[in-house]
Amino acid sequence: MVEDVELRLNPDLRPLEFREAFERDGYVQIPGLLEARCAEVLANVLEQQTPWALTYFNQEALPIRVEEPEMRQIGPEVLGRRIEEVLKTASRGFAYIYLGYDMIDALLQGRDPEHPIHLLTELLNSSGFIDFCHEIIGGQKPTKAEAHATLYRPGDFLNLHDDSYKGQRLAAYTLGFTRQWRADWGGQLLFHDRDGEIVRGLQPGFNVLTLFRTPRPHSVAQVASYAAWPRISVVGWLRGDPIGQS
Repeated sequence: MVEDVELRLNPDLRPLEFREAFERDGYVQIPGLLEARCAEVLANVLEQQTPWALTYFNQEALPIRVEEPEMRQIGPEVLGRRIEEVLKTASRGFAYIYLGYDMIDALLQGRDPEHPIHLLTELLNSSGFIDFCHEIIGGQKPTKAEAHATLYRPGDFLNLHDDSYKGQRLAAYTLGFTRQWRADWGGQLLFHDRDGEIVRGLQPGFNVLTLFRTPRPHSVAQVASYAAWPRISVVGWLRGDPIGQS
């Protein structure tokens, strides 16, 4: 149980060792962010205990979340039609579909009380994590971290966008909990240039933190239909907005 394990960053990591790469490339990956036992426990929570919701961007350009009870109620036929609409939307512009869990909203709204995932939300907003990331990205110090748990199944994707936003997104991050992956299963975090060409692809990994500057064009490649394992990660932004401001 996660309650029996103190969630801690890997004390052997030295954040300043990653700063040069971030300044040079605009992104950096930090393997082994969490102590090994912590990562294993959290991966089990995400794989087995998280109440996922179908999360997608519909043809009216609205973010939609369908919780598990509603998914059972509306049935596979209706869900299939909605997925077809998402694919049509993606062919024309921005769209996404995956299973998600909004960690910040759940904690603030008191949903799923005592669920172990809330301990990860608190860790990501702790001074330890915020200070660690700040030493790497430099500049303005973040005040908080948004956090969304995501699970990509075969066919899921997040197409090209740049994270432009009216608030202060100082950097984006992903924390991978994908235990095994093959390059031909897709699901890579792809960085694009201004013309949309792919300039770098990062394979899903386990206990790996990726930080990158925003705004920056990027996408998540569609997961192959034959992928045998889910792509699981916690994603979000390091924000500079005052605490309490959305």
